[in-house]
Amino acid sequence: MKPLLEAAQIEAMLRGSPFIHFLGLSVTGLDAEKQEITMRAPMRPEFERGPGSGQWHGGPIASIIDTVGDFALVMFVGRGLPTINFRVDYFRPAINTSLLATARVRRLGRSVGVADIDVYDEKKALIAIGRGTYATQ
Repeated sequence: MKPLLEAAQIEAMLRGSPFIHFLGLSVTGLDAEKQEITMRAPMRPEFERGPGSGQWHGGPIASIIDTVGDFALVMFVGRGLPTINFRVDYFRPAINTSLLATARVRRLGRSVGVADIDVYDEKKALIAIGRGTYATQ
């Protein structure tokens, strides 16, 4: 399947949303053949679970999962998609690290799309996984 959007176009869309722009996401990989997109999120003090802890709060991680999952589908649909549902499983704390999130399209239907998302720290330890369902029509 040929993507409608390339990395630079996706980056522009990320900057177009104040909240997503605040997350600081940047595209680090895009593989249309595998239907995957990878984004990096830097740690910032506003994401800490407690002041000075360096530990990521689960809320920003969930937002990253939802956003990266959405954009795995966006690259083929060409526009932002509303989230129907998403879930997150957390495996270990992320401390003093940026995060890398890779989303894979599992289904891209006429009305619903599904993506699975893996989140890793800089040492490639699996931090969390998620699955998002998005309206594609």
